[in-house]
Amino acid sequence: MSIATTAYTRTDLDRGHDIETVVVAIPPDVRLEVSHEDFERLCRENPEVRLERTAEGELIAMVPAGGDSGRRNAKLITRLVGWAEADGTGEAFDCSTGFILPNGAIRAPDATWIPHDKWNSLTPSQRRTFLPLCPDFAVELRSPSDSVPELRRKMEEYIAQGTRLAWFIDPDGGKAEVYRPGRPVEVLDRPAMLSGEDVLPGFVLDLKGILFD
Repeated sequence: MSIATTAYTRTDLDRGHDIETVVVAIPPDVRLEVSHEDFERLCRENPEVRLERTAEGELIAMVPAGGDSGRRNAKLITRLVGWAEADGTGEAFDCSTGFILPNGAIRAPDATWIPHDKWNSLTPSQRRTFLPLCPDFAVELRSPSDSVPELRRKMEEYIAQGTRLAWFIDPDGGKAEVYRPGRPVEVLDRPAMLSGEDVLPGFVLDLKGILFD
């Protein structure tokens, strides 16, 4: 991750102008703390970068997905959106959608769904920015650069903040993990499909091309 900063001298500050822009590289294990308002500004100024903010205010920049991960995620969101359109009870979102969780974190899962009553409760201005709610359903599809422990912490956070069903899909490990409130994590070895259960009634995700080829 790199951040562009502007360098000033005292004389230039007095005159009200800058002299040069410096790009500072931020190692992936170094976290920067930003306020909610500054995070929104960063996202507007850097639309090509996928950013998240933890509940503690730490800034996280995700590495862009490679071709294989992008292909798998496209299949995932296409199948979820297709079901949501046919079902008509809610709205599906892709990985570019940010959610402000009750604990203050701003997360962007790879795929999400919320019922229409939540969507309809939002004002037009709220719909245009990060959604101030926790998704009922969330999916994280692991890329090779993703940390498994970090993704598992995110899944636990989603459930703790109000998500009713969450899936962690790991193509490299050949496993899918199902998270539900008040229940142990269910680990499945190369399942052919996943059920939306009572959260997404009738939705069955075919994992061919997503978990395995």
